[in-house]
Amino acid sequence: MSYFRRTTDLTDCSEFGNRSCSGSSRSPGARGVLYLFMTAAFLLTISGNLAIIVSISYFKQLQSPTNFLILSMAATDFLLGFAIMPYSMVRSVENCWYFGMAFCKVHYSFDLMLCLVSIFHLCSIAVDRFYAICHPLHYAYLMTMNAIKQIIAVCWSAPAAFAFGVVFSEAYASGIEGYENLVKCSSLCPVMFNKVWGAVLFTVGLFAPACVMIGIYCKIFLVSQKHVCELSQAHKHTKSDMKNELSKSKDRKAARTLSVVMLGFLICWFPCFFAILIDPFLNFSTPVSLFDALTWLGYLNSLCNPLIYGFFYPWFRKAFKYIVTGKIFNSRFRTTKLVAEEQSH
Repeated sequence: MSYFRRTTDLTDCSEFGNRSCSGSSRSPGARGVLYLFMTAAFLLTISGNLAIIVSISYFKQLQSPTNFLILSMAATDFLLGFAIMPYSMVRSVENCWYFGMAFCKVHYSFDLMLCLVSIFHLCSIAVDRFYAICHPLHYAYLMTMNAIKQIIAVCWSAPAAFAFGVVFSEAYASGIEGYENLVKCSSLCPVMFNKVWGAVLFTVGLFAPACVMIGIYCKIFLVSQKHVCELSQAHKHTKSDMKNELSKSKDRKAARTLSVVMLGFLICWFPCFFAILIDPFLNFSTPVSLFDALTWLGYLNSLCNPLIYGFFYPWFRKAFKYIVTGKIFNSRFRTTKLVAEEQSH
């Protein structure tokens, strides 16, 4: 989530050269390195998440309820790389917002929305894994494709309503001294959360969902350990028992993989959310460069997710080979068995 901080003098915009950007303090070499790094980051983010989208959309074996949630989350990361990161790159390198105040609000609204959409998807995936492992008899009944579509709709609509409502109403800036004068300087993109809305964003966007997910994965871990203990005490298994346990084992593996995705999200985004929470109490003294660094750390989460899938999921590596070799243009490969039965999720 990218934005500019308050300057030392909010009432005077003359230092910006009559609403124009001041020159970048970075050398041409430093700017070139930053542009190279950030361009590589958003291109890899776009290509990696596009590979996930194509894989799940193309191969019928991968079209399970859990994978549709993963597909929707990959679409979120793809949009972040495609529509948000390039503009943020220019802002971060040039220390200036060239695109006007109206687009500043649109950009930040989408930025905030996509971040919240990601964590809503992670919560939904955690719930999906909870029912698959802890209540397997109810899973097929509860997690139908229609239910998944409704969950995805909520994961997108609720963050969109929150982000656009808060940003365009400017409720987040209520009570911040000098904010209206700062807005007049069109060279800035001044989105700053007051104490109340900073706390609301931290709670709704990170703390509460994180508590839910951590609680769910702890429960999954306990249930998994119970299954292991039960197996160790059993001496004989029928073929049906072994098949059922194999399915449970794969579900637990999927849960572990998705818990790594959740952990990556928290590591990448917690510093940025925490900075938003405490900055109003520090009189908005957090340096611009630090906020930019924390924002790009959050953006890198969208790059990490495809790498995590590639490392943990054999089906993604195999699907990626089909994509790069062009075999997906032949429709007969849609029914290819990428992995053993029941392992596609």
